[in-house]
Amino acid sequence: MSPEALRELLRRVQGGDVAVDEALERLRALPFRDVGIATIDHHRALRQGTPEVVFGEGKSPEQLVTICDEILSAGHDLFVTRLSADKVEVLRERHPELVHNAAARTVRFQQTKESWRPAAPVAVVSAGTSDIPVAEEAVETLTAVGLRSTRVYDVGVAGLHRLLGRSEQLDGASAAIVVAGMEGALPSVVGGLVAYPVIAVPTSIGYGTALGGFAALFGMLSSCASGLTVVNIDNGFGAAMALHRMLPRRAEGQPA
Repeated sequence: MSPEALRELLRRVQGGDVAVDEALERLRALPFRDVGIATIDHHRALRQGTPEVVFGEGKSPEQLVTICDEILSAGHDLFVTRLSADKVEVLRERHPELVHNAAARTVRFQQTKESWRPAAPVAVVSAGTSDIPVAEEAVETLTAVGLRSTRVYDVGVAGLHRLLGRSEQLDGASAAIVVAGMEGALPSVVGGLVAYPVIAVPTSIGYGTALGGFAALFGMLSSCASGLTVVNIDNGFGAAMALHRMLPRRAEGQPA
């Protein structure tokens, strides 16, 4: 149950429109529900401001259907990451309303009232076109938690003038997620230009000595741009969730 839905239920109980026993029945699934193959955390939106997110890898299509059915039936928004095409097909057959981002490998559906949070857009910056799938996962996650974003793609250090040419978008942002593979230099450059939070995301893009993203990871961890935050390799989701914790919550119905 979302904070907004719970507030409305309590208001209706207070006003006498809903009986106490009826309200109790609606609350019976809180704080969690065991559906056999998973225990769904229905209380998470109340604790953390966003419903439980489903990680698609390692789950069968049938397991995903069961989990998603439970989340949607409880009135929560749905967000699923790391989905293969066959799993997307099964989920969209069941729930055709799901919004699919093929590059990000995500699906989402918002059934609560849309409310953007009181923050300027987050700049999602990618060094190269090959880094875009990780950047798109960040964009979709930001959308799922009510944060607007602006894309600043293919502006890596091999042509630094491209980044400087997008300075207006950077200056108007509330934070930045900077996604880069190879040597992972771009977050340091962005971190040296702006004062707001910068989340660095190393990607597994690069030739042999890039070591599947470890070279970028080590470079970002060793950045001389003070205060840079670094998440795991290819973890666009984790970068967006870090900003979910940092930036102002929705004006109404969210925990402080």
